[in-house]
Amino acid sequence: MAYLYGQSREQLLARLRRVEGQVRGVQRMIEEDKYCVDVLTQIQAAAAGLEKVGLHMLSDHIRGCVRDAVGTESAEAKIAELVGVVERFMKAKPSSTGL
Repeated sequence: MAYLYGQSREQLLARLRRVEGQVRGVQRMIEEDKYCVDVLTQIQAAAAGLEKVGLHMLSDHIRGCVRDAVGTESAEAKIAELVGVVERFMKAKPSSTGL
């Protein structure tokens, strides 16, 4: 099965490589004992990049898999799956200071 995100695979991979570089940069900043606010700024940039990838994937899932399931026997299951994905995606937001 070809997934809809395959049409933008290179863009997604480029964004993920950029996030990967940002995370390595954050690691270096912590190793070098950089100023907390600067580290936090880079963490936010990496998180925003991942969120954009996630939103793109969610959008593609709705436009592809869910749309294709509407009107079929698997529609309810696909909608329940979508609701679960959205709930998990929303819970991914940091809610405490614990590691």
